[in-house]
Amino acid sequence: MRVGILTGGGDCPGLNAVIRAVTRKGIVHYGYDVLGIKNGWLGLIEGKIFPLDLNVISGILPRGGTILGTTRTNPFMVEDGVGKIFSQVEKFELDAVIAVGGEDTLGVAYKLYEKGLRCVGIPKTIDNDLSGTDYTFGFDTAVSIVAEALDRLHTTAEAHHRVMVVEVMGRHAGWIAIEGGLAGGADIILIPEFPFDMDEICAQIHKRRERGKLFSIVVVAEGAKPRDASLIIQSEEKDAFGHVRLGGIGNIIAREIEMRTAIDTRVTVLGYIQRGGSPTAFDRILATRFGVGAIELVKEEKFGFMVGLRGNHVVPVPLREALAQPKTVDAEFYDIAKVFFG
Repeated sequence: MRVGILTGGGDCPGLNAVIRAVTRKGIVHYGYDVLGIKNGWLGLIEGKIFPLDLNVISGILPRGGTILGTTRTNPFMVEDGVGKIFSQVEKFELDAVIAVGGEDTLGVAYKLYEKGLRCVGIPKTIDNDLSGTDYTFGFDTAVSIVAEALDRLHTTAEAHHRVMVVEVMGRHAGWIAIEGGLAGGADIILIPEFPFDMDEICAQIHKRRERGKLFSIVVVAEGAKPRDASLIIQSEEKDAFGHVRLGGIGNIIAREIEMRTAIDTRVTVLGYIQRGGSPTAFDRILATRFGVGAIELVKEEKFGFMVGLRGNHVVPVPLREALAQPKTVDAEFYDIAKVFFG
């Protein structure tokens, strides 16, 4: 059997661990030919496909990024993109394709599966917002980076009696903000699921100062929004999947805090730092388990499924179920975080 693997969408720590696991399990245990598809769906359209072997994957476990490269290409937005994909699948005699990605990449995988492509998914998003799995790899690394950043910013905030606003990733779900904020001791956490009120934020900051705490750390997800207002966007331009580029909410909040309280306020936007670098041990293990599980789905011919973590078990999840709706932070979890506000 000949199995192709691609990585699509944003890069994140753990992608190389997945590639390594798929390749080793496929070659050593099942005798498959495993082929790497460069640059996501674009590589499958263009036929940029090459063989993977044990030498190619040697030493890639701790590396960030992806040795296959990635793009946000949507084949359904490319002229005859779908037709070209099926032509390349036939040309390279691919019996199955493993797609590693988030909502967009797996959404394409599901549509292609419905058109006849023998496809298996592996969930990848640092936002941890895919249904059907308790965790996605890359998320733990991002949370660890946020927590470390907050640890470092605490010292500056305390020394200068400042408010520090830290903007983190999270378009529709605030998992990175809430878990990173809790781990890093944030005083206020703002997430997309619960619109915020600037008066309440300023009141909480004043409350801390009345207690003698002369600094505050505010963590805000990029998709957080004030009540009765639209998303704060960085650009009106949209990507191939119709997403606008978010960003700027941290600067807006910092400006409002300083204007309303006269307290010195600074902003740190972590941005792509959250995506980069070596994956944590948790993400290396989860990515490895997902890679092994994906090859097993191919072996069992469970196409149209992805692997997912439920409890401590890696299980097959229908792609349709995983893509039905995003997994967001619930009120109960946010109430835990609010215990430490103000």
